[in-house]
Amino acid sequence: MSPLLLRFLPYIASVLLVAGALFGAYHHGLSVKDAEWQSAWNDRNTWDARAKTDNEAAARAKEQAYQLKINEVAQNGQQIIDQAIADAAAARTSADRLRGAADGLAARLAASQTSSNSCTAAASKTAISATMVLADMLKRVDERAGDLAIYADQSHGRGVTCEQAYISIEGNH
Repeated sequence: MSPLLLRFLPYIASVLLVAGALFGAYHHGLSVKDAEWQSAWNDRNTWDARAKTDNEAAARAKEQAYQLKINEVAQNGQQIIDQAIADAAAARTSADRLRGAADGLAARLAASQTSSNSCTAAASKTAISATMVLADMLKRVDERAGDLAIYADQSHGRGVTCEQAYISIEGNH
């Protein structure tokens, strides 16, 4: 080796040693900073997982409360519909009695008119025919009115149930 190189070798070695120390310090700083960032990310991930769990539990509780209210409203609505059906059955029984009375009246009128003389027989046949038509019309109108009343009562019950369900859900927001 040359004497010049031997003279500069300690300087070169010390520069390389200082550069190595600086690189080591820089690398250590990067490692420390990466560990700090990783710790911050881990903390954030833990907080996110906890928040997700809390939010899911709150959403489940809210959904269960909604479902309980909907079930309660459905039960109340079914009671309204059942009451409407019971009322319709009672009304149908009453209407059947009315129709029976109308049929009985028409039959009595027909029986009483058949025993009279022949002059009034033609007039009484017309009267009996008109009475029978009116009695039949009364029966049909009453049956249709009963059917419509049943439909209206059930529709009203369903409408009230739907409205109560909407209010119970909408009121919680």
